[in-house]
Amino acid sequence: MSNHHDTGYKELFSYPELVRQLIEGFAPPEVAAMMDFATLTDHSGSYITPLFGEKFEDKVWSVEVKWDGTRQRVFVYLLLEFQSTVDHRLPIRMLHYVACFYDHLIKTHVTTARKGMPPIFPVVLYNGSKRWTAREDIYRMIRPEPPGFMRVYQPHLRYYLVNESAFSEEELAERDTPLSGIFEVEKASKDVDALQEAVQRLAARIRAHPEKARLDEVITRWLKRHLRRLGAEAEKALEQVNSLVEDNAMLAENLQTWAERERQKGRQEGRQEGRQEGEEIGLQRGRQENARETAINLLALGLLDDHQIAQTTGLSLDEVKALRSDQPH
Repeated sequence: MSNHHDTGYKELFSYPELVRQLIEGFAPPEVAAMMDFATLTDHSGSYITPLFGEKFEDKVWSVEVKWDGTRQRVFVYLLLEFQSTVDHRLPIRMLHYVACFYDHLIKTHVTTARKGMPPIFPVVLYNGSKRWTAREDIYRMIRPEPPGFMRVYQPHLRYYLVNESAFSEEELAERDTPLSGIFEVEKASKDVDALQEAVQRLAARIRAHPEKARLDEVITRWLKRHLRRLGAEAEKALEQVNSLVEDNAMLAENLQTWAERERQKGRQEGRQEGRQEGEEIGLQRGRQENARETAINLLALGLLDDHQIAQTTGLSLDEVKALRSDQPH
């Protein structure tokens, strides 16, 4: 975890309902089809990664899957990646994190090296605004690509990327879940009107969910943290709101008040910029007029040629010539 954005999402994905919505709504359909979500089990913990010298607390869940008539438990490794810039080391980090987790399973006697390691589905959830450009398989980082006989000896680990900004409003609306509503709120944060509408849709989706009481509590806390990042006025809009479902009327009124204040602030800033621009234009015109008057006086004296007058006044040579042609002979 690299910054303060992660805290809220870590709590969100401590709830199996939201993990299920992530897999069903944003992972490949064939992956979700194999999973028995009733068996979701949280295995998250803290591990020390010697390579990066950092402590990380990313979410790890296990779930039973069924294929070829057999059932097996698969671990879903969820890396929450909320950096302002894309970290091109991420394939190396992911390989290291997975290796550390496998080592943890051995040390805690979940399995042994002789028995083998369980499958892992690595997922990276990214909510940054910049386009994701990191490689999605560590093998793609190896340059130049080795000859055929050496390729089998190179490391391979691919993660599945869920890039919030890559989903359109229509795609998020089609999923129609509290998690897709959270993504909509994230995407709308720079537009107060769009944010106001997204929060209302999020509240409606929570209200329609079978586990609305649990989700209402955790998502309300997340939203308060999210608005805190947008400034004191945004945070104040939810100060008295303890439930997006129960306090819906208060929520709508407070968001409306905040949105109107933001619009008013924008209009005032626009007028101020307009006044400053007008004043600058006036000053430029005044300086231009003074230069013209000085050039006319110098032309009348007849002591300087056109090039000298242009250098003295800052006017162009063509402007000086035009003023000379206007002078009475």
